[in-house]
Amino acid sequence: MTGRPRVVLVGPMGAGKTTVGRLLAEGWGVGLRDTDQDVESAAGRAISDIFVDDGEEHFRGLERDAVATALATHDGVLALGGGAVLDPGTRELLSGHTVVFLRVGLGDAVKRVGLGSSRPLLFGNVRARIKGLLDERTPIYESVAVHSIDTDGRSPEDVADEIRKVLA
Repeated sequence: MTGRPRVVLVGPMGAGKTTVGRLLAEGWGVGLRDTDQDVESAAGRAISDIFVDDGEEHFRGLERDAVATALATHDGVLALGGGAVLDPGTRELLSGHTVVFLRVGLGDAVKRVGLGSSRPLLFGNVRARIKGLLDERTPIYESVAVHSIDTDGRSPEDVADEIRKVLA
């Protein structure tokens, strides 16, 4: 299959990329692809294990390859891992695509991710780490996005409906 994603969802962990992506894909009758799942499938291990065993740099290389492949071959809804946009090459590849930034505030992100998270970048003080990631990454998400959608206090269905409207 070759094509171009109908929409690319970016945002931090807890923004709802996979959940909203699934709703969009079902509504449009297209596939959902999640680059975090692609990385896990290709590596045969969980992302947290890749981080621990091989380090973040190795994971980011796998992620960069997964995003490039998905952008070139997937024509449905594409959800990127939260840190995928940190790579300058990935940001360049996103140029010209319909990218939607799912914006989430600290309170909602912490609630959605959970304080007992197994996410590798959240070891230690989860709330402080999420705040740091939001502060660092929000300008990058905004720089690659064609549209930004606030998700705080909203259901995934409501967010998906708004995306459908802005892309219509």
